[in-house]
Amino acid sequence: MQDLKPVLKKIEGNERFQRLLVGAPFTAGIKSGSVVLAPGESVGEHKTESREEVIVILEGRADVFVQGKPAFTADAQSMVYIPPETNHDIKNTGGDKLRYVYIVSKI
Repeated sequence: MQDLKPVLKKIEGNERFQRLLVGAPFTAGIKSGSVVLAPGESVGEHKTESREEVIVILEGRADVFVQGKPAFTADAQSMVYIPPETNHDIKNTGGDKLRYVYIVSKI
């Protein structure tokens, strides 16, 4: 395995998207980022291919749309798991900004 080192990175203010971890060669395969969405804004439907994803809602309220499942709401202090090869979207349905961190990992 490669010589990996611990990383401390500050999550910056209100940028729409901030990459936190970028994968190899800096990690063994994890990628991560911070997302800020205005009320009514969505990240857009996407699929993380062969990676599983965890979404941690830090602030605000989101409707989570997952392929083949009814939409559900996730509030601050919630965690959402998205299986590999699954289309999904996150939409800010609250009146304030939505902030979350996503983490994707190879299976």
